[in-house]
Amino acid sequence: MLNATVKELLAEPFEVSEAFWDALERPGVGLMGHWMVHELLRRSNLHDDLVDALASPDPVTRAGAARICGAARMSEALPWIADLIQDPDPRVRDSAVRAMAQVGGSRAVDVFMERSDTIPLYRLAIALSLAVSDIDIESLMRRPKDERTALATVLACGLRRDVLRVSGLLGIAHDRRWPKRVRVAATKALAMIADRSAADGLKRLAESEPDPAVKLAAERAHRRLVRRAVSKRR
Repeated sequence: MLNATVKELLAEPFEVSEAFWDALERPGVGLMGHWMVHELLRRSNLHDDLVDALASPDPVTRAGAARICGAARMSEALPWIADLIQDPDPRVRDSAVRAMAQVGGSRAVDVFMERSDTIPLYRLAIALSLAVSDIDIESLMRRPKDERTALATVLACGLRRDVLRVSGLLGIAHDRRWPKRVRVAATKALAMIADRSAADGLKRLAESEPDPAVKLAAERAHRRLVRRAVSKRR
């Protein structure tokens, strides 16, 4: 049992959500750990109260409830959290996006794609980096909804340090059929991943690319990889 009321939890949403997040992010926790947290909230009669708080008339309460539900991976609260992405209060919207990302999974990714126009690009990229599975991100890279979601997806690959996406990102960076902004973002993602296997492809792009923006981005990404390789040898 958790000896606290929902009002007490919502009075300190940052500290409470951080405690749940840290507990569930520990190595080896897995599905059993998630189940134990959900049972803890149910036995303590807090689960339903937290979900109800998502519909509170007070925006501070809505934002706090979203943070806690997300950190506790309360996937059953996703439909209500998804509605908060369009909340009139910016604090609630930000908390809802964070919560959706923390719960993650295909349902969260689908919501992000549906509401992508209402989420700032940097926040969308961060949210996707937390929420997507390998299957989801591969699908988004191949068939993005539009240029904006393509940008968010390739940046999410960089934020995830996703070595498995290096080949796909190099393909996007070299392919002139992609919008310039997406190609530039792909080179930035490769720089964030910083895997040596991308060095040759970035060098070729920097040497042969006619577009100055893409060329400059490729040069910068290549220099970063070279510097990283030199520092490792030292």
